[in-house]
Amino acid sequence: MHLIVGLGNHGKGYAGNRHNIGFMAIESIARAHSFPGFRSRFQALVSEGTLGGERVMLMMPQTWMNESGRAVGEALRFYKLDEKDVTVIHDELDLPAARARLKTGGGNAGHNGLKSIAAHIGGDFRRLRLGIGHPGDKNRVHDYVLSDFAKAEESWVEALTDAIARNAHLLTEGPEASFLNKVHLAMDAAGFGEKKKEPKAREAGTKAQDSTQDSTQDSAQDSAQAKKTSDAGKPAAADKPAASKRSSGNGEG
Repeated sequence: MHLIVGLGNHGKGYAGNRHNIGFMAIESIARAHSFPGFRSRFQALVSEGTLGGERVMLMMPQTWMNESGRAVGEALRFYKLDEKDVTVIHDELDLPAARARLKTGGGNAGHNGLKSIAAHIGGDFRRLRLGIGHPGDKNRVHDYVLSDFAKAEESWVEALTDAIARNAHLLTEGPEASFLNKVHLAMDAAGFGEKKKEPKAREAGTKAQDSTQDSTQDSAQDSAQAKKTSDAGKPAAADKPAASKRSSGNGEG
C-alpha cells in the first residue's frame, strides 16, 4: 500500500486557503480515479482505491496542520508501512506559483505540517511541493498562507491539481522524473508553463551581434553623410567633361 497525504486545515473556513492546496490535490485525485467517498479514520479523512495497479490510501489529516504527523503515524503503524511508502503533498512558499517539485527527504523549510510528520515517522518520505509564491515579506507569511487564493489564481490552481490527478498513477509506478515531466507538459499546454531563460552565453552573443550591427549601421550612415557633403561641392553632372561621365562607374561621386 502507498499512502498519499495532502496537508491543510480542516473546516469550511480554510477550504480555499493557499495552505490547503494539498487537500485540493487529494480531492482532485479522488475524483479523477473514482475513489469512494471519504470516511473518518486515523484522525483523518481517508479514501482507499488503486493507482497504477497499487493499493493507495488518500489522506487529509483533521488534526490541524501542525499535528498532521499524528494521523500519518497512526496509519503507518496500523498497516506496518515504512516512511518511504508515503508521499506528502503540500504548499511551498519558496517555489513560484503554479510550479511543482518532487523529492524524497530533505528539510522542512519551516513548514509545520512537514515538521510534525517527520517527528512521528522520520524524514525519509517523499514530498510533492506545490508552489504558491511568497508575499515578499516574512512578516506577511502567516496571513498569506491562511488567505484564500485570489480569483486570478484559481485557474492555475485548478490546472495544477488536475495535472497531478491525471498523472497520480506515476507516483506509485513510475520514476519521479516521468511524473514531473507529465505535470510540466500539462501546465505548458494550459498556458502556465515555466518561462525558459535564454542562456547567458547566447544572450551575450546576441548583444555583441546587436552592437556590431549598430556600429556597422552608424558607419554606413556616416559614410553616406560624408558622400553627400562631398557631392555638394562638386559641379553638376551637366558641367562635367565627357571623361568624367565615362569613369563614373569606377567610384566617382
